[in-house]
Amino acid sequence: MKNLAQAEEDEAQELVAPKTWKQRLWSITKVVLKFAVTSVLLYFVFRKVNFQDVKYRLLHANYWWMFAALLSFFASMVLSSWRLSSFFKSIRLKLDPRFNFRLYLLGLFYNFLLPGGIGGDGYKIYLLNKNYKLPAKKVFWAIMFDRLSGLWAIGLIIVALIFLIPQIDIHIGIPLSIFVVASGIYYFVAYKFFREYTLYFWQAHVKAIGVQSLQLLAIVFIMIGQDFDGKYSPYLLSFLISALATIVPISVGGAGIRETVFTWLTKFFPMEKSLAVFLPGTFYIISLLVALLGIYYVIRPSRLSDGLPKAEDNFETGDN
Repeated sequence: MKNLAQAEEDEAQELVAPKTWKQRLWSITKVVLKFAVTSVLLYFVFRKVNFQDVKYRLLHANYWWMFAALLSFFASMVLSSWRLSSFFKSIRLKLDPRFNFRLYLLGLFYNFLLPGGIGGDGYKIYLLNKNYKLPAKKVFWAIMFDRLSGLWAIGLIIVALIFLIPQIDIHIGIPLSIFVVASGIYYFVAYKFFREYTLYFWQAHVKAIGVQSLQLLAIVFIMIGQDFDGKYSPYLLSFLISALATIVPISVGGAGIRETVFTWLTKFFPMEKSLAVFLPGTFYIISLLVALLGIYYVIRPSRLSDGLPKAEDNFETGDN
């Protein structure tokens, strides 16, 4: 894992270091490959689902409910940045909430809109290492546990949704037991080997539940805007499963992957195909709009820390 932290830091250095022709070629190649994967996935999706049906849903959507979905997703990003701050506090870095959120938006922009360039996590490691002289490894693990808390919350909600879907013929005690045992092992490993990061462990994980709940609420708002009157649980479960599938960054912002997973799951759950493709597509657009806010700090990087305390004032002293 030490190599992973160093890799993130090295990747971040690309922002300030001149690139060789090989590095430029590899960056371009990654972009081309990700767009190619996205295009292929969407091609196969729309071979099975009529594109005109999805287009009709978009053109005739209730945009007030779409706006509510946008606000819900934005709120999830605010809460998500707050969740990350819990792990930063574990390493005695108490960032101003404004700076933390600005940095989060900038990271979201890098992750979402620069598929062949530096990742948002790599940039956070670079900037915090540069400004606060924090070891890259410490920042890496804070960000890693932030991600793991999100996966834990998704697992918890999936277990709850399984109980609501009769098509899943399995006793609720089985997935619940697996989740409880896995959670116990997860916390034991964290406490045993990464005790520093467990200071605000459960506080952060409660926030993670809030983050995922707000994103599910965004999906509900989108469905209400489609005058949907059926069962929500299959769509919400499919959304969470598709979120797990986007962990591997092989497409542009997860585009194509979510739609592919939704389409595949229509074989098992009672979902309308055009709606099953419309939901992740609309969520992608909403995510894109929020991610675009981060470009402001690319254009005006001085605004990232404008009006905030000095770097040395952001460290906690004494025992936590």
